[in-house]
Amino acid sequence: MTYGYARCSTNEDRQDINRQKRELHALGVKEDSHIYWEYESGTKDDRAELTKLFNTAASGDTIVTTEVSRLTRSTRHLCEILQTVKDKKLILDIGGSFRVDCSGGEMDPMTEGMVKMWGVFAEMERNIISQRVKSGMRNAAAKGRQIGRPETTKDSMPDKFWKYYKMYCDDQLNVSEFARIMNCSRTSIYKYINIAENE
Repeated sequence: MTYGYARCSTNEDRQDINRQKRELHALGVKEDSHIYWEYESGTKDDRAELTKLFNTAASGDTIVTTEVSRLTRSTRHLCEILQTVKDKKLILDIGGSFRVDCSGGEMDPMTEGMVKMWGVFAEMERNIISQRVKSGMRNAAAKGRQIGRPETTKDSMPDKFWKYYKMYCDDQLNVSEFARIMNCSRTSIYKYINIAENE
């Protein structure tokens, strides 16, 4: 079986995860139901969909991702993922051009070194971006500008939320299904629900 994993760090209003899904289909993931996707930070190592994917995949299965940074932007977490791939005897396909075949329970040392090197660069890129953002925020604050996103209120929440909120209240949707319909993280859904119930 071939599965895909897609991830964006921000919600659908700022990043479109469908490009990754299309690429995963082109890389051999046949069914939409075989693509596990989420809007979560690449530094977070307890992501629900990634965990579900590794729990589902069995020996000999292939996991496809478009690039290492979609799996994680943490070198430590990447080492844990590679160990899981090895322990479960999986095949990891990165962008269709790099294949980590652990179906025999072993990993070629050169391959492992290459993937870990990519992980180092992915983490470094993320740290550089974070550093620049923090510097920009300090500069904006010094000039008296507002920093961060505007506060979310009932009036500013997406119309799509209200369309399905009643179904959630009537127990026709759980939070995971709600998030999938909204194309956002469960954290965002919990935030919207909290605002809807308390304002």
